[in-house]
Amino acid sequence: MDCVEEEMDFNWEEYLEETGATAAPHTSFRHVELSLQSSFQPGMKLEVPNKGSLDTYWVATIITTCGQLLLLRYCGYGDDRKADFWCDIMTAELHPVGWCAQNNKMLQPPEDNVYLRAVIKEKYSDWTEFLIKELTGSRTAPANLLEGPLRGKNTVDLIEVGCVLEVRDAFEPSMYWAARVQRNVGGRLCLSYVGLNDPAYYFWMFYLDTRLRPLGWAKENHLSMEPPTDLCGLRSKSEWTEALDEATAEALNSPLPLEVFKDHADLRTHSFRAGMKLEMVSPTEPCHICPVSVTKVYNEYYFQITVDDLTPENLPTSVVCHADSPGILPVQWCLKNGVGLERPQGFESQDFDWADYLKHTATEAAPDVCFPNAYQSRGFCKDMWLEAVNPIQPSELCVACITQVKGRLLWLRLEGLTKLLADCIVDVESMDIFPVGWCEANSYPLMPLLKTVCPPQRKIAVVQPEKQLVPSQPADAPLNLCSSIAMETGLVNGKYCCSQLYVNHRCFSGPYLNKGRIAELPLAVGPGKCALVLKEILTMLINSAYKPGRVLRELQMVEDPQWNCQEEILKAKYKGKSYRSSMRIVRVAEEVSEFCRRVCERLQCCPNLFGPILVSDKCPENCSSQTKTKYTYYKKRKVGRPSLGENTHDGDVSKPERRRKKRKAIFVQKKRRSSVLGYQTTESLQDSDFYYDDEEDYFGESGSEESSSSPHEQAPVHSFKEAPRRGRPPRRAALQRRATHPGPEATDRLSPRRTTRSVSYNQNQTAKHTHTKAENVEEENDRLVLERNPLEWSVSDVVDFITSTDCASLAKIFQEQDIDGQALLLLTLPTVQECMDLKLGPAIKLCHQIERVKVAFYSQYAN
Repeated sequence: MDCVEEEMDFNWEEYLEETGATAAPHTSFRHVELSLQSSFQPGMKLEVPNKGSLDTYWVATIITTCGQLLLLRYCGYGDDRKADFWCDIMTAELHPVGWCAQNNKMLQPPEDNVYLRAVIKEKYSDWTEFLIKELTGSRTAPANLLEGPLRGKNTVDLIEVGCVLEVRDAFEPSMYWAARVQRNVGGRLCLSYVGLNDPAYYFWMFYLDTRLRPLGWAKENHLSMEPPTDLCGLRSKSEWTEALDEATAEALNSPLPLEVFKDHADLRTHSFRAGMKLEMVSPTEPCHICPVSVTKVYNEYYFQITVDDLTPENLPTSVVCHADSPGILPVQWCLKNGVGLERPQGFESQDFDWADYLKHTATEAAPDVCFPNAYQSRGFCKDMWLEAVNPIQPSELCVACITQVKGRLLWLRLEGLTKLLADCIVDVESMDIFPVGWCEANSYPLMPLLKTVCPPQRKIAVVQPEKQLVPSQPADAPLNLCSSIAMETGLVNGKYCCSQLYVNHRCFSGPYLNKGRIAELPLAVGPGKCALVLKEILTMLINSAYKPGRVLRELQMVEDPQWNCQEEILKAKYKGKSYRSSMRIVRVAEEVSEFCRRVCERLQCCPNLFGPILVSDKCPENCSSQTKTKYTYYKKRKVGRPSLGENTHDGDVSKPERRRKKRKAIFVQKKRRSSVLGYQTTESLQDSDFYYDDEEDYFGESGSEESSSSPHEQAPVHSFKEAPRRGRPPRRAALQRRATHPGPEATDRLSPRRTTRSVSYNQNQTAKHTHTKAENVEEENDRLVLERNPLEWSVSDVVDFITSTDCASLAKIFQEQDIDGQALLLLTLPTVQECMDLKLGPAIKLCHQIERVKVAFYSQYAN
């Protein structure tokens, strides 16, 4: 089958992370760095009002800028920065120097600034003498940047659509013509010549290009205003003149601020003479370097370069250059850098040698003094990534990789092009390259990468056994998107494609998934390839988790050796960190339903939370109205890591009583949590959200967690009554032994967090297991009696309860997050810390109150 290339969604952050690639440093793009600078420059002088003194002002100097903020220093402080102050351009009263004189305002140092007044009076007789010396030779900020619609704008933002500039002719440096801005993308301007508004003739230039000048510049410098040489014949002379007059009159009403051109580099004088030879990146084919000649010198700033072509019928290719033009190189540069040099057309010798060529043409090489910066690289390195203009279509910007760096030249491989191009060569000073993320920052489309896919094979009726239609394939073989399997024929289409998978928002979401985030997911995903649809929906579930990394680990446990799977990479982000996990996802339709159910089991949520079944009003599992003990039946299947109580061997039965107590203690803790929270009873202790490290210390006293136990002890219990009867006395007895005979680790075991958890376990114990009389009184005072089942509590009921406790300050959070009674019983220490953004101390305090409700719920309503 013929494969085609298809666009794929592109994200720089994900791409660099997946490939381990490096982005070119932003500081390497000098033109972009200049475009981000403020219109206000350090050293500018402003007149600012004095605080507490009406109608008096003083002169201040701009020390530095930060966006629309200016750091100012009163004139007179010199290098002393102790009184520097910040102000906002958009809100502060700032004026250019001379404003006070024009508006009859008084200039004097602040009256309350005794230091400043004393310093000035020591050296000068009056303020006027000081100001004359201070302001001589200085510059002030333009008035239009301190008030009006341009107030506070960065330089690049001053260029608005419709502005008119002058553009130097590409072939004659003494000729200019007006051009109108059609679009401004971060300083990259789409221009149209005045009088020629056809989009076919639009062209792109960066605003710092030396060919751009303000309107009126040619006239001031006694240069001619003529239509572009190569486009002059498209309009009559009168049409060109009329269009220019209209544009000039229009531009005078809203002139382009001259601050736009403040960062334009001054041209250096060159040392080239006509007839000199040099090397240059081809202006028509930027993937080659070729010999060129200086054919004309216009003045001390400009000269003409023509590509060498010795054929009689050649049409010369010429460009106007200046001393710092990108891409011009000295003779022998390619030889010294190991780069191939194109042989001139018509040159008879197959092996190009500069000595022979100069002798053959009777010319001289341009001296190295003409190329002072031929070897600077500006920090670019091989395999760095950036964004670059497509030389074939200048309106397009592509993802680009640097394949090699030689001196001041970069070889770029442009990605995402439908037509494959050789690596194009650009100068490090080129204004057609941009840092990673530039397009996104300026809301401009970046050419996406292409991926190879195969179209479905045309349906053909074939009378053959089915096994011949589908080649045999191992179950674990990855799906080849470009294979020759007839993916759209007969049964095969149904085998690898599934219908829609639904996300049933009303179903119980379990302890790992955030109910609010689940509610924001789309109702359905698909139809499509099974693996792709499942990967998409699993990604959405991961991003809906309280802790995406934990869900990734749980999903790794979902596997069946009988399934027909393929490897897929799932990713998650949490608190600034990225997580990746490889997961085997089923790829045949008949296994999708079971796969979805296994995932729900692993995530301890309703089996219908997602899958091929659409739940309309009421879930068949009745998960919204039942307590979550229903989902403990998942624990019958031993999925993932073994529990602490699994059978290992029957040989050791020497201490059955101690093992039985240990098992019951474990079981009670897990059962209490699973009865409300839906957690697995076979979950290992390190996976518990409430019992972080204390359990290991406690159960270490009773021997190995993997010691054998009777089948009776292994059976899951589905009753609320059994937990306090069977499990808690051994737990209390162990705590009593610890209190009476503390071990060397007593300090850790009696931590505040442990004490907080112990309260809830002690509330329902009988008198024969109490510690002391003082503890008995405390337990009785802490016991909570509920008048109504907390499962029926509304949000306001929960808020009233929290308000009545010592956590009343947190009641507003429960109101804002719509936490009702069922949600309250689901809260654990990790979820409280995460969702409510609480520190450990307040979170433990709040969890204590929640535990009181849970204990009361168990004793009063769990029957």
